[in-house]
Amino acid sequence: MKTRIILCGACGKMGGNVLSLLQDDPQATAVCGVDLFPREIGIPVYKSFSEIKEEADVIIDFSSPIGLTERLEYAKTHNLGLVLASTGFSAEDLETVKKYSSEIAIFKTANLSLGVNLMQALCKAAAQVLGNTYDVEIIERHHNLKKDAPSGTALMLADTVNEAFDGQKKYVNGRDGIVGAREKSEIGIHAVRGGTIVGEHEVMFAGEDEIITITHSARSKRVFAVGAIRAAKFLPQKQAGMYEMKDLLAEEN
Repeated sequence: MKTRIILCGACGKMGGNVLSLLQDDPQATAVCGVDLFPREIGIPVYKSFSEIKEEADVIIDFSSPIGLTERLEYAKTHNLGLVLASTGFSAEDLETVKKYSSEIAIFKTANLSLGVNLMQALCKAAAQVLGNTYDVEIIERHHNLKKDAPSGTALMLADTVNEAFDGQKKYVNGRDGIVGAREKSEIGIHAVRGGTIVGEHEVMFAGEDEIITITHSARSKRVFAVGAIRAAKFLPQKQAGMYEMKDLLAEEN
């Protein structure tokens, strides 16, 4: 039986990528979509969750933090899993997500790309080996329409590196003016916006006389759609709780 998906943000670019991939997927299908600006895309699209008539197993959310509680409440009421693929959540939003995870299965990661999750593991290993003798700087580059900065992936990578230092590093978002010499306690995070860059992340470990960089470049948004569909297939029948890519990969392997 196919996994039945409600696609939130169905009429956006990521919604289009998900629908394109699902056309030839024997294990999953989109039964309907939700979007603030509904249009004809080959499946029923509603302006709000209250209008949905179709039965489903899971929600993929590629919209925005706006209306988050509505999505969580619908998932709770209908006992659906929820793949949160949006970014730009506030601390309050994240607390709300955590609260609902005690009642529904929620898959949340800052980046759905398999490559980025491998990068995350490599950065943690590098930080553990190199220690405080190397300065860590993170540079992320995205298209000129991205609204939040730094990216959720950059923050995820910073958190991963910081695990090697027991969370003692502080984050410095860009630098301006006479800031003085760089402190060892810093992780610098820098955001670049321009053109149609899908997403690039670089973690630089700068030591004495050598630099080690770990990079990832997404050439198409399809890589995120692939990850979202994998997560949607993973969630049904899962117990309430928070899940991420490492949980999915552990089950698949």
